[in-house]
Amino acid sequence: MPPTPATPPFRSSSTGGSSHTGAEGREPHYEATKTVTGLRSPALGRSRSGLTSKIHLARDGTGRPLAFVLTSGNINDCTQFTAVMDAIRVPRIGPGRPRIRPDHVIGDKGYSSKAIRSWLRRRGITHTIPERSDQVRNRTQRGSRGGRPLAFNKQVYKHRNVVERCFNRLKQWRGIATRYDKTAQSYQAAVTLASLLMWA
Repeated sequence: MPPTPATPPFRSSSTGGSSHTGAEGREPHYEATKTVTGLRSPALGRSRSGLTSKIHLARDGTGRPLAFVLTSGNINDCTQFTAVMDAIRVPRIGPGRPRIRPDHVIGDKGYSSKAIRSWLRRRGITHTIPERSDQVRNRTQRGSRGGRPLAFNKQVYKHRNVVERCFNRLKQWRGIATRYDKTAQSYQAAVTLASLLMWA
């Protein structure tokens, strides 16, 4: 049985996507915040698939969007990780400040950097992020000086598919999937509306 809105798992995951993905959600017990960069520009950049926008998104354990950052398609995913995490605000049912730290973070290899792992460690946030092949190679070449292999739980990492399913639900909106909107503001409004319906 999925958890009720009052007690959701607050597991977060971030990922990047082209102009056909992304969202920000809002629900009575949860207030997700958004950060959109380049609002005065169309937020388009040239990537392998042409001119695109990119959504960097965090979601909860049931696949509902918590926060997102909109950038042009040529922006690297890892550069927006802290911006997405800082945008998360989950109000408590009773009094008190909103929650801003997830219980656990699951990310793909795009977020496997020393800076991100250190940022999570300083805040006491556990994480499951696989190492890139070049990082593994560099560590093994250094021998004992390279340190121990990073802990990685394959079973936990399987839950990262939830964020992909979140993106796929948003892509069902044709306007979001094809980025019809001329400005970043209009695109922001479209993905916000889609996310509101996901929460509803």
